[in-house]
Amino acid sequence: MLEFKDYYKVLGVARDATADQIKKAYRKLARQYHPDVSSQADAADRMSQINEAYAALSDVERRAAYDTLGRGRQQGERFSPSPDWEEGFEFSGAGVAGTEADQFSDFFSQLFGRSSGGARGPQPRGGGGSGAGAGFAMRGEDHHARIVLDLKDALSGATRQVTLRSPRHDAQGRATLVERKLDVTIPMGIRAGQRIRLAGQGGAGGGNAPAGDLLLEVQFRPHPRFEIEGADLIADLPVAPWEAALGGIVPVELPDGSRLKVRVPEGAQGGQRLTVRGKGLPGPNRGDLELIVQVVLPDARDPKIRALYETMARELPDFDARSAAAPV
Repeated sequence: MLEFKDYYKVLGVARDATADQIKKAYRKLARQYHPDVSSQADAADRMSQINEAYAALSDVERRAAYDTLGRGRQQGERFSPSPDWEEGFEFSGAGVAGTEADQFSDFFSQLFGRSSGGARGPQPRGGGGSGAGAGFAMRGEDHHARIVLDLKDALSGATRQVTLRSPRHDAQGRATLVERKLDVTIPMGIRAGQRIRLAGQGGAGGGNAPAGDLLLEVQFRPHPRFEIEGADLIADLPVAPWEAALGGIVPVELPDGSRLKVRVPEGAQGGQRLTVRGKGLPGPNRGDLELIVQVVLPDARDPKIRALYETMARELPDFDARSAAAPV
């Protein structure tokens, strides 16, 4: 857990402050607390906080993300951003370089210390002519965003409409979000952390140079039954006591709605794993389906069921569950 930092409070500006107001507040505080001019004992620490706040709020993309995360938060409260907090934000370039993020607090680094993920900045492209810089044009920046999909989309592939929010400064210099919608083809078998590249959907190029690409990093929404480990799917398999004891064939519904039948071996124990080869995420290295046996007992509040339990207790007086479950 981190301590939330109220960057607006550090700079002494309102949350709707314009970019110019933020810059003026920073300059005023820098003249007051810079260690070269200030005699205050905590000047260096204060200046570090001021620099960090300005780094966050002077960049429109960082500010928009921070505003979304910080809504309703108070300085110093315990805070942990959710793993998918970046969903739907469209960022340009590579984000904050690791070395820059390392200059500031862990709070800043965790929010903004993104790696480039393969994103490229403006790319020079040569054109005709022989003079230095003749025909020089800049390829547009690659943009990146994170999208969160349902697990079933990876199993069968899909086309989904995603909404991306791109931070911009409005005419008054205040941070705002501009939305756009894109139809995205989800390849069958895509894994969490992989990226979908949309050619020409990034930043505009200079002159006649092409636009950059948009890189969409894929994450999955938590599924109520299935977890993902690499390409494998993992889920509990509830079975009745007689199915575990005698064996049997039980149905399993997959996240895409399809069904398969799984053989439970005779004498299966709770916690035992059953592997169904090739029924995980599709792809060149298709994953497996790992099912964890969970023995579900009938409810003894039912008189008929209670009578059966009492019969077992009488007929099996020597059965010791603790000894039977002990490791060999």
